[in-house]
Amino acid sequence: MTLGGISIILILGILNFLLILFQLSSGRRWIKVPFGVHRKTGTILLISATIHAVLAFLAS
Repeated sequence: MTLGGISIILILGILNFLLILFQLSSGRRWIKVPFGVHRKTGTILLISATIHAVLAFLAS
């Protein structure tokens, strides 16, 4: 499965990495964000990581 010639699994992996970096930096208070934003991005990370894992499992 590709999107614009790039694997959807790869795109989701990069998105997950960026979300993890954001969660780490906002949790350590390197970036000041409201708790609601931190919580919503955590939920988005959970959903995208689940989709990423399911697609990777089905692709193999």
